[in-house]
Amino acid sequence: MAVTEQVSISPEARPGALAGIRVLDLSRILGGPLAGQILGDHGADVLKVEPPQGDDTRAWGPPFKDGVASYYYGLNRNKRIQFLDLSAPEGQRRVRELMARADVVIENFKTGTMEKWGIGYEQMRNELPHLIWCRVTGFGTDGPLGALPGYDAAIQAMAGLMSINGEATGDPLRVGLPVVDMVTGMNAVIGVLLALHERARSGQGQLVDAALYDSGLSLLHPHAANWFMNGQVPQRTGNAHPNIYPYDVVRTGGAPIFLAVGNDRQFALLCQHIGLPELAQDARFATAGQRSVHRDALKPLLEQAFAGDDGQQLADALMAIGVPAAPVLDVQQALTHPHTRHRQMVVQMEDGSHGLGAPVKLSRTPAGYRHAPLTQGSDFLD
Repeated sequence: MAVTEQVSISPEARPGALAGIRVLDLSRILGGPLAGQILGDHGADVLKVEPPQGDDTRAWGPPFKDGVASYYYGLNRNKRIQFLDLSAPEGQRRVRELMARADVVIENFKTGTMEKWGIGYEQMRNELPHLIWCRVTGFGTDGPLGALPGYDAAIQAMAGLMSINGEATGDPLRVGLPVVDMVTGMNAVIGVLLALHERARSGQGQLVDAALYDSGLSLLHPHAANWFMNGQVPQRTGNAHPNIYPYDVVRTGGAPIFLAVGNDRQFALLCQHIGLPELAQDARFATAGQRSVHRDALKPLLEQAFAGDDGQQLADALMAIGVPAAPVLDVQQALTHPHTRHRQMVVQMEDGSHGLGAPVKLSRTPAGYRHAPLTQGSDFLD
């Protein structure tokens, strides 16, 4: 491991924004556990209940550390873990006790499972009216697809994401990370925070419904907006933006760079920098709309002008004059970048494990990293 930022996890660290909030995380795999981790990063006391065999993602490797996969480590810090068999009466009794002490429950069981055990939302809401219940599902619990199991890649396919991802002449392509699961986890956190805010007024909990299908559809901007307006089915455009140009990966004399020119001023600065100010006056390229229409003519002109440039140096020079541009880095290069260290986006826990830092920075109540993954716990903290 190269560049990292060591972050203290001492109990004397400043309490986070959610200090005092108790979260019972009954979820597995990704969306629910990510939500629990985010809440834990910001100070909530998160108690995660796993089945006796553990969360399935413990086996999702390699790589492994002490028999537990990195996948699990990336989603389960700032939690304390205990094992309960919720299908057994003793496990159900114990989880009822924990629910009574919790502010928030997160679960992503198949629809009807918790009801079968007598500990579902409708069965518990009258007994525990203060409880905020966050349910993460594939498609929701009703409707044409209600109660069906949902998986990130399947939702990417059904929500249209694969149809707009990939090269223009290629096949539909899955986004190379579980974007639907992750956004669903983030949306679950938004819902929990909204419900906590409302509970401060009413004293009442409520159900937070976070479905992968909804989250997948919510990612369709600007493709949905385009279709609503012109009725044309969006197509794949590779790395290029469907609405603006140059907003694309372009070749240089070295490594490729990504240009993200969003307005006429930036385009004029780009043309001036490469010694072709006349391009900004060319009727085909003078406005954002025309550049988008004539992108096939513009891209080779830019790549010809960049042919003698080093990609990294060119990107740095363009950024310095106000033209958005970036080198195309791999994961190692991104995680070891000096600015990644500066932003504390790689953190090290007390057990030596590393993870991504919290992306939201609060000035008075910053995120903290108190519990390494696999920390044991039998109850909420007093």
